[in-house]
Amino acid sequence: MSANSRVTAATSGPPSTSETSGLKKVVAASMVGTVVEWYEFFLYATAASLVFATVFFPNAGSQLDGIIAAFLTYAVGFIARPLGGIVFGQIGDRLGRKHTLQLTIVLVGVATFLMGCLPGFDTIGYWAPALLVALRFIQGFAVGGEWGGAVLLVAEHSPNQSRGFWSSWPQSAVPVGNLLATLVLLTMSWTLPADQFLSWGWRVAFWLSAIIVVVGYYIRTHVSEAPIFLEARAQVEADKAANYGVLEVVRKYPKGILGAMGLRFAENILYYIIVSFSIVYLVTVWEYNTSSLLLALLIAHVVHFLVIPQVGRLSDRVGRKPVYFAGAVLGATWAFFAFPMFDTQNPALIVLAITIGLCFHALMYAGQPAIMAEMFPTRMRYSGVSLGYQVTSILAGSMAPIIATALLKEYDSWLPVALYVAAACAVTLVAVVTLKETRGISLREVDKVDAEKHGLTPVGSL
Repeated sequence: MSANSRVTAATSGPPSTSETSGLKKVVAASMVGTVVEWYEFFLYATAASLVFATVFFPNAGSQLDGIIAAFLTYAVGFIARPLGGIVFGQIGDRLGRKHTLQLTIVLVGVATFLMGCLPGFDTIGYWAPALLVALRFIQGFAVGGEWGGAVLLVAEHSPNQSRGFWSSWPQSAVPVGNLLATLVLLTMSWTLPADQFLSWGWRVAFWLSAIIVVVGYYIRTHVSEAPIFLEARAQVEADKAANYGVLEVVRKYPKGILGAMGLRFAENILYYIIVSFSIVYLVTVWEYNTSSLLLALLIAHVVHFLVIPQVGRLSDRVGRKPVYFAGAVLGATWAFFAFPMFDTQNPALIVLAITIGLCFHALMYAGQPAIMAEMFPTRMRYSGVSLGYQVTSILAGSMAPIIATALLKEYDSWLPVALYVAAACAVTLVAVVTLKETRGISLREVDKVDAEKHGLTPVGSL
């Protein structure tokens, strides 16, 4: 069987049993690394809400000032993510998704382990927050290259008619990583007195990441590149007119990058308001019990994990646009009913509010890998999706907890925060309306159109 026919078989029509088995291995390899990296990334987010203000910023004027300072270091990771997306996107489009993913998982693992070793402000003074910022930058740099490679490894192996479902699985690994981070911190907070948790208990969660890193790295050594990527790489090597990387995708597909950024905007803001700012609000306004709050997040993350693949499947059936549109509309309403539910201090209502929010988020998040993969040709897909996805995180996810906390401090009300979330969803709705429906499209057809448009040798004809 030729390479061309193998790709066709793998991307059109129902996959065979052996192809499904191979695809599941790719999904597992993609997910396990993503679980590791997002466990570590979200561990920092939770620790910034609960611990870092006390350990690294004890001289802040108030509790909210300390949390804002901790979130500013949190934002450093987001600033580093686009740079990581650019660097690893270039590497991934040139050398392959597999080797790039092996490198990112090691980088983020080392940075996270060292965070757990950092002395606090009381021990080494301003060196403590300075080193925290440096490690956060490295962590964010690595995560910036992770997402694009993980989702494309799956998307480029997936059949056309079920790409939304299969490529949503790496997305579902994100709540699993968050779930593990929450579970570890919850266990520490339950089993240790508050002073011991602040002194050393939180560090254990960072050190445990080393175990998962070793497992993730091993699994990723046993996956192969998608045939369509190997052919695109051969095209670039054989055709001098064919190029790849960040500069090429910015020149040739600026509309695709802007579209990806618009889709990402509300999804990213909504998520961090739910999983980060909700903690701040409940702890500072109502002095809500930390363990009870972590338990609420634990339950919500389980539901989020279960919902994401089903939403991905739905996007294969009814289309990418309707599902995403529904997520943006519903997401705009969430804060208006969620914060009154928080104000009741009823544990069941708090769990319900957070869970509903993550279900709304899933309507946008699940379909992102398929949508963004279908926007760009293979020769520059890693760079395109990474740039659109990661640059947005600077203005969206990194700033969302900071802006929301500042609004709460200024107005002493959740209403400005709700209006902020609604405005973000309006931006994403515009992007969805202008989006081209790509459900079921062949990635080979995307490459063919790219080749014809730019006078290149078609992928697979070499």
